[in-house]
Amino acid sequence: MPKVKTHSGAKKRFKKTATGKYKYQSVFRRHLLTGRTKKRKRQLRKGAYVGPAQHHQIAAMLPYGT
Repeated sequence: MPKVKTHSGAKKRFKKTATGKYKYQSVFRRHLLTGRTKKRKRQLRKGAYVGPAQHHQIAAMLPYGT
């Protein structure tokens, strides 16, 4: 079997945890932050996990668990 290519955008955005979940950093934190409340910006610091509905899609883009 030939090697399967890893999706370049996915490997920059998702990391596989030891339990097999995929973690990502929250979006909307790059620019135009002056219009957002302090509470919203503080909440966006946290990471999040991919839900079960999209888990198979991320796993297909990261065949080697990058």
